[in-house]
Amino acid sequence: MSIDDDVVLLERVPTLRLLGAEALRVLAIGAEQQQFASGSILFRAGDEADGGYVVQEGSFRIHVPDGHDREVVAECGTLIGELALIVPISRQATAIAREYSMVIRVSRTLFLRVLDSYPAAAHRLRDELANRTRQTTSDILMASAKLSS
Repeated sequence: MSIDDDVVLLERVPTLRLLGAEALRVLAIGAEQQQFASGSILFRAGDEADGGYVVQEGSFRIHVPDGHDREVVAECGTLIGELALIVPISRQATAIAREYSMVIRVSRTLFLRVLDSYPAAAHRLRDELANRTRQTTSDILMASAKLSS
């Protein structure tokens, strides 16, 4: 795929779209593409995370080992490991390719450099994350109130 194709894909990701086309172009140029055969492991729960992945082709089964055997499927255009773009964290799930798949890997170092270079993009991202945090807090408070009733 070309850089322009990668930018178009990155623009489909809601979190990344906030950065704007110019910043996404820098991300696309600095990111790396990785290929995975069916059944290959992208990462395991407990691995140190140093970036995120945008599914470019194929799909991944994301298994969360929390005793409930939860699984989700990440398909084309999905960002896996969003929080790892910003802070050091351990992977909370295992991701396995369901078929031949490709990802665009964005390292935390690259992502943070882009935020430093594009302060307006960093502000938009900060505002979005703050809104999500407020919404999550509100949802927790509402659920807690319902459980207490």
